[in-house]
Amino acid sequence: MSGDTDDAGFGDPVFEEIEAGETTWRFDAAFLRSHWTCIWGRGCLGIEEVPAPEHGLGCCSLGAELDGDEESMTIAALAATLDAGRFQHHADAQRDGIFGDETRSTTRVVDGACIFLNRPGFGGGAGCALHLAAVDAGEPPLEWKPSVCWQLPLKVDWAPRGDGGEVATVRAWSRRDWGDDGETMAWCCTEGALAYVGDRPVIESLSDELEALTGVAVHVELRRRVLGS
Repeated sequence: MSGDTDDAGFGDPVFEEIEAGETTWRFDAAFLRSHWTCIWGRGCLGIEEVPAPEHGLGCCSLGAELDGDEESMTIAALAATLDAGRFQHHADAQRDGIFGDETRSTTRVVDGACIFLNRPGFGGGAGCALHLAAVDAGEPPLEWKPSVCWQLPLKVDWAPRGDGGEVATVRAWSRRDWGDDGETMAWCCTEGALAYVGDRPVIESLSDELEALTGVAVHVELRRRVLGS
């Protein structure tokens, strides 16, 4: 592991709790106030054992876990709309599909990363083909991408509440959340200081994602508490 990964770049968690009927939301306000930003293509070291920013794989090396049949069908339908000019592995998708196996629970890995990841130098643009297509269509990328992808680096832990409701804890992804793969990753983007170079706090830069996770009312109250406005 690299030498800059021992500690999170935003200090100890500071939780804000918001009651919303059957759900109690708990937010790590320290992370939401931090200036974390995705640095894919700008020095992201990737999650393989050896840092390799030049390959542009980011956190896509494992493919994407899909959240049930509905999401799998949605991603398949969107993939069918992509053309070869924006989708580097278009031919692979047409030949062998986009899923890792017959369970349709993950996207397929091609040449060391998710089938949707266009590599540096591809004429149609590097990065997620679904993300690029969403931008082309003037639509939010979170409406096109697998939920695990657009939620990163936000992680929601669900736990039962004593009265039959649930507690949802929203925090930053950590190395342990990657399971066994997390033990060998060269870098986790919420650790250390490398990715804490954004020009605004996470509560603002990931505003759309937070609202999609929590709903409008909780998001408005969260902003009031974290930003003081």
